[in-house]
Amino acid sequence: MFTVNLRLFKKKLALRRSSYRRFLNRTEKNPPANIDKLTKEIEPEVWAEINCTTCANCCKKMTPTFTKKDLKRVAAHFNETVEEFKEKWLRKERNGDWVNVTQPCQFLNMQTNMCNIYEVRPADCAGFPHLSKRKWEEYAHVHKQNIDYCPATLKMVEKMIGRIEALKII
Repeated sequence: MFTVNLRLFKKKLALRRSSYRRFLNRTEKNPPANIDKLTKEIEPEVWAEINCTTCANCCKKMTPTFTKKDLKRVAAHFNETVEEFKEKWLRKERNGDWVNVTQPCQFLNMQTNMCNIYEVRPADCAGFPHLSKRKWEEYAHVHKQNIDYCPATLKMVEKMIGRIEALKII
């Protein structure tokens, strides 16, 4: 597992963002027959190369959406009511979602890049970056967003491009 260098990540992304987005757009509209199987094969390879705790860019630049279950669980962790927790830590977006008031996330320990509420963290955080969460065509739009923040998503897209081109299935 490697330490994530965010400066190199941003540089690589800046150089290749358009080609990655073209790939994601193309495969979202016309996914190769085995893309979901390929995603599940590649995901463990990605995690063998990426150490999230050397990055935590998702916690620094993004915010999870708190579900009703998340709100109850995290509020209970702080011995607060859901309303007290929301008032203290969250804001409601126009679409009705509850998200963090601050960035970086108020629960991120900036010295260790570890979550202070890891055991009760929101489901959105627990599943991030959702590499093989759903069928490719249902989730490629999420990968298009996450590629700007997550080295694991970028690594997955690079590996997908390499495999698909090698198999000549696109």
